[in-house]
Amino acid sequence: MTERVRWIANLSLLFTEIPLLDRPAAAKAAGFDEVEFWWPFGTEGRPRASEIERFTNAVLSAGVQLAAMNLFGGDMQAGERGVLSYPERTEEFRESVRIAAHIGELLGTRLFNAPYGHRREGLPEAVQDALADESLAFASSEIGKIGGTVLLEPISGMPLYPMKLPQDAFAVIDRLRESKGITNLGFLLDQYHLENQGVDLLTAIDDWGEKILHVQLADVPGRGEPGSGAAQIGPLIERLRGSGYTGAFALEYIPTTDTATSLVAWERERSSWGV
Repeated sequence: MTERVRWIANLSLLFTEIPLLDRPAAAKAAGFDEVEFWWPFGTEGRPRASEIERFTNAVLSAGVQLAAMNLFGGDMQAGERGVLSYPERTEEFRESVRIAAHIGELLGTRLFNAPYGHRREGLPEAVQDALADESLAFASSEIGKIGGTVLLEPISGMPLYPMKLPQDAFAVIDRLRESKGITNLGFLLDQYHLENQGVDLLTAIDDWGEKILHVQLADVPGRGEPGSGAAQIGPLIERLRGSGYTGAFALEYIPTTDTATSLVAWERERSSWGV
């Protein structure tokens, strides 16, 4: 396998020692050409035009590619993980999708992760799923206008989050393809979240095929930099590339020290993988 592996720095977890808008330049200085962010405007689904401009300028001036970005997920600090099925947040979410598509058009971003959202009491699950389907259909349509794809990511450690395992994401992807003809929904393989739930990734990858459109990496069990725990990340990368995955690998870990020191440790670990 001679093609160079592409690495992405997740700037919502890396370089948190400095302000968010300074992180793209820091990533470039550290050797990254591509970055990704969670929704970069905090709890605000309708950021001001000046905020959007400052963000896009920070990415452009740093000379990095914004490879992927989360869609608006609500108040992450308060524990929210998406608003797709929340009827009172529908318009805010839709406006945030339009903003994300605008950013994608400016920066060439084509991958957008849509956090699904926790289950809520007092509203039937079928109703919540129907609302989420409509939100995803809207997002897929808007993002599709710029040639982009919406991603779904199973998450561990959250009992009320309904998308825990790959089959949960695949069920939504297949349902929307069959019911609404949506073809730009894909699977985000977060190695940390799946290994944390006991998924045997090396065995399962061949069954997932072309549905894997993005990969995020962190060690387990602590979500530190690769090499800080027990995850077999090198063999996973080799298996993914051997199965036909041609996308990048995003470092979405929480540094066990400072970011710069963690990257030295990651480089040392990476050299042992031969990639």
